Amino acid sequence: MSNLEVAPPEVACGADADRGAEAAPPVTVIAPREVPLGGPRAMLVRRTLPTRERTMIGAWCFADHYGPDTVDQTGGMVVPPHPHTGLQTVSWLFTGEIEHRDSTGVRAMVRPGELNLMTAGTGVSHSEVSTPDTRILHGVQLWVALPEESRFVDPGFQHYVPEPVELERGRVSVFLGSLSVDDPSVSGPIQADVTAYSPLLGAELTLQPGAVVTLRLDPTFEHGILVDGGPVCVGPEQVAAHDLAYLAPGQETVEVHAGEHGGRVIVLGGTPFGEQIVMWWNFIGRDHDEVARSREQWQARVEQGADTPFGSFAYDGDPLPAPPLPGVRLRPRG
Repeated sequence: MSNLEVAPPEVACGADADRGAEAAPPVTVIAPREVPLGGPRAMLVRRTLPTRERTMIGAWCFADHYGPDTVDQTGGMVVPPHPHTGLQTVSWLFTGEIEHRDSTGVRAMVRPGELNLMTAGTGVSHSEVSTPDTRILHGVQLWVALPEESRFVDPGFQHYVPEPVELERGRVSVFLGSLSVDDPSVSGPIQADVTAYSPLLGAELTLQPGAVVTLRLDPTFEHGILVDGGPVCVGPEQVAAHDLAYLAPGQETVEVHAGEHGGRVIVLGGTPFGEQIVMWWNFIGRDHDEVARSREQWQARVEQGADTPFGSFAYDGDPLPAPPLPGVRLRPRG
């Protein structure tokens, strides 16, 4: 998914080291902001990363949560060809279907419970369009920043279908990394066979009404629990639907407690990223000049059809032009 804001803010991301030496509480709750995607009937997404409160969770640097949207009212998802650098896109659906096309030659469907992982690396372009048969569209779009030693890898694509694991009163699907759950039905860590370039966790956890599940956490990770259906309690905090609960490193377990209507959450985690990055529009770089160069290359393709690192692919429509850069230099910090 593209960031379709007309004037995307500079997002200076990193280890959030400028927050002072005060110890973080066990759980903090981050409310989303709404961002329209597209034209007059724009589909609204709820963005919890990056926000003023937190820019990253591990290498997770972008989290959009959308739906359930009635496609004949919102127009669904129509995102023309657009570029990415220095990141991986993680597409995960609850309901509906999206067609993905990209400049590596991949044409794939995004379906509920199936991971589509695209690595941008040096540069890639892709489109995302909900299918004509989709009536309700509901899911999350996530980005992962690539670390310095991997950010210039060749672009690529992986499709992975995790085997859902049934719990006594719920179900879990791990689509990145590994997760341990205290449950009689689970004998060991649940692992995903997917390539990641830094230590990561991504999973969907669904709970029956009143269910309590204890997640065993890697204490070197920081974690985020994005609530799709709720409210749920994450540790001592009640977290409303669409909010994100942040857990600082050092915690070894957390209880997730569903209310009377049950709950569904996306569990994210990773070791604190610790690098300074600049994220602007759909690019991740390390300084202003790098991002400006990527924008210039993309615009050369949009305006002149130039051969650029972003490649091209068949699409019935025009690519998405980049918005203007802000009038000040983009600043990395963290």
